Amino acid sequence: MSEIVEAQPRKSVLWSREHRLVTVGLLLVVTLVAFENMGVATAMPTLVAELHGLALYSWPFTTFLVASVVATVLSGRLGDRRGPAPALLVGPAVFAAGLTVAGIATTMPMLLVGRALQGFGSGFLLVSVSLLIALTFTDRERPIIYAANAAAWVLPAVIGPSVAGVVTVTAGWRWVFLGLLPLVGIGIALLCKITRRLPAHVPLPAGRRAGVIAAVVAALGVAALSWAAQHPSPAAIAYGISGLVALAVALRKLLPAGTMTSRPGLPTVVASRALVAGAYAGMEAYLPLTMTAVHGYSPALAGLPLTITALGWSAASALQGRFLDWSREASLRTGFALVAVGLVGFGFVAQSWFPAWVAFAVYAVGGAGMGIAMPAISVLLLRYSPEGERGFNTSAMQLADWVGSALLIGLGGVLLAAVASAAQPSAAMGLLSIALVLLALLGVQLTSRWPKQV
Repeated sequence: MSEIVEAQPRKSVLWSREHRLVTVGLLLVVTLVAFENMGVATAMPTLVAELHGLALYSWPFTTFLVASVVATVLSGRLGDRRGPAPALLVGPAVFAAGLTVAGIATTMPMLLVGRALQGFGSGFLLVSVSLLIALTFTDRERPIIYAANAAAWVLPAVIGPSVAGVVTVTAGWRWVFLGLLPLVGIGIALLCKITRRLPAHVPLPAGRRAGVIAAVVAALGVAALSWAAQHPSPAAIAYGISGLVALAVALRKLLPAGTMTSRPGLPTVVASRALVAGAYAGMEAYLPLTMTAVHGYSPALAGLPLTITALGWSAASALQGRFLDWSREASLRTGFALVAVGLVGFGFVAQSWFPAWVAFAVYAVGGAGMGIAMPAISVLLLRYSPEGERGFNTSAMQLADWVGSALLIGLGGVLLAAVASAAQPSAAMGLLSIALVLLALLGVQLTSRWPKQV
C-alpha cells in the first residue's frame, strides 16, 4: 500500500452539515435490510412449517434472489437515465409492501409473493444507494461511508438471529416482517427529504444499457442452478446445465466487456466482486454445518464463528476508512490474500482431527479480508466508471456478487451429494475449501494488473 496518512476524522465527513442527513438515511436503510436478512433466515423453519411448505423450504430465498436480480438491472438503467432519486423512493415502498404481504401470508404462494416484493425492493435499493454515495461523497471520502455501511451490518449480525428467534417464539414469526414496518416508514421519510435536496439529474450520453429480457434470463438461470444444487438428481443435472448456459449468454449483456477475462481496469473490479463474494459465501454457507456435524457444536454456538467474522469485517473496514491515502488497488489485493488465509483455515477446521477453536481466529482474518476488499471494490468501481454508466456498472457488480455466490454455494451442495453427506461433510468441505482458496489466490494474481493511469 502507499504511504499511510491518516485523513481527517471520520466524524467530520459523515456528520458534517451537508452529509449528516444522507448518512442517517443510508445507515438506517442498510440496517433494515440487514435485520431482514438475518431475521428471516432464523424464522424460516417455523413459518414454512406453519404454512405447510417444508417441501418448498428453499423457494422463499430463491424467489427473493430472482426478484433482486431483475430489480438490480432495472435500477441501474433507471439510475443512468434519471439519477438515484426514483429508485430510492420506489425501493423502500416495494420492500415495505413485501414485508406486509409476507407478514399476513396464510399460504406459501402468498409468502412467495411477499418475498418477491422484498427482493425487488432490495434490488432497487442496492443500486440507488451506491449512486447516492457517488453523488454525495468524493472519491477520497467514499471509503469512510463504506466503512460505516459495514458497521451497520454488525449489530444485525450479532443480535439479529437472537432477536428474531425471541420474536418468533413469543409474538409469532409474522412480527419478524411486520415489526420492521415502522422503521421502514422512517426510512422512507428520510429518503424523501434526501431526494428533494439532490441536484437535478442531467442525462449524459448513453453508455451500455442492460436489457430486461437478459436480466430475467439471468435470474432464471441463477434460480435453476440454485435449485439443482439443493435438489441433486438426474433431472437436476439437465436443468442445472440449461440454467448455466442461459446465465452465461445473459451475462454477456449484463456485465462490462472483458469481465470474463478480467481485463485490467473496470472488468477486473467486477470480476473481483464475483470471486471474493463467491469464495466467502461458499465458506459462510457451510460453516455452521461443519461446526455442528464435525465438531458437535449446538446450533446456537455453530453460528458464533460467523459473528466473529462479521466483527473482523467491520473492524478492518473501519481501519481502511481511516487511511484515505491507501492504494485501493493494493487494498483489494491484500483483501484477497487475507480471505485466502481464512479459507485455508476453513478446510482444516472441516476435518475432525483439527481443533475447532482455530475457526474463531482464522475466520476473523477472513472477515478482515472482506472488510478491506469490499470497500476497495466499491471505490474502484465508481472511479473507473464513466458517470453515465455508473448505474449499469453498479448493477453489474451486484449481479456478479450474486452469481458468484450462487455458483459456489451450489458447488458445495454438489460435493456434499457426490462425495459426502450432511452428517459427515468433511471430505466435501475439504474439496470445496481447495477450490475457494484457488479462487482467492486467482484474485490476488488478477488484482496485480491495473492500467497505468486511472
